[in-house]
Amino acid sequence: MKKRLPTGLYALTPDSVDDDWVVMAVSAAIRGGASAVQYRNKSVDAQQKLRQAQRIAQACRDGGALFIVNDSIELARAVGADGLHIGRDDGDPAQVRAVLGPGPVLGVSCYDSLERALAVRDVADYVAFGSVFVSTVKPGAVRAPLALFARAREAGMHAVAIGGIDAGNAFEVAEAGAAAVAVITAVFGEAGGVQRADATSIETDARRVNQAFGAGLRSGRYRGSASRAG
Repeated sequence: MKKRLPTGLYALTPDSVDDDWVVMAVSAAIRGGASAVQYRNKSVDAQQKLRQAQRIAQACRDGGALFIVNDSIELARAVGADGLHIGRDDGDPAQVRAVLGPGPVLGVSCYDSLERALAVRDVADYVAFGSVFVSTVKPGAVRAPLALFARAREAGMHAVAIGGIDAGNAFEVAEAGAAAVAVITAVFGEAGGVQRADATSIETDARRVNQAFGAGLRSGRYRGSASRAG
């Protein structure tokens, strides 16, 4: 059976110490069309991470979205996540896959490197390239050219774009061949802790990004399906 992977809008949680807010925000993003949610939070301790992850996992189950945990295989297992996303400092992808097992989704950050993506394609279910545009979350991040997405797709990889993506540029990312766009700020609010307070704004902004991406898929060279885009 083919695995379900992030398509269209892939919402990444911002750092938040407010459990209720982050669950509300995730639920709103899913209503706006997010096919997947990745939990990442660098500002709380392990106990609060577990608490937030448990609640977000339930929100994803209720909303029909994939739930992916960033960095921690232990946390992913503890909350029954659908998968794990790792970067270059989170261990060798082949070893992580061996521990994770064949069932869960494994995503791997490849930054601006097609070579890294090719090296992990036998163990990763999807690869992520970015920062595609200037990111307020990681302003110093290496820039990844849009041409990477066509090359990755031609090599048979499911590629996610991250970094500075919003409703104004998601169209061109989809046209370039990305399978999904990973978004924080354009859905949940500004970097530096200024987050949208109400569910309606989050849902609306999520829908705008998702619709822009879907339009890019329909008009672009690559016409693969994004299950909830558009």
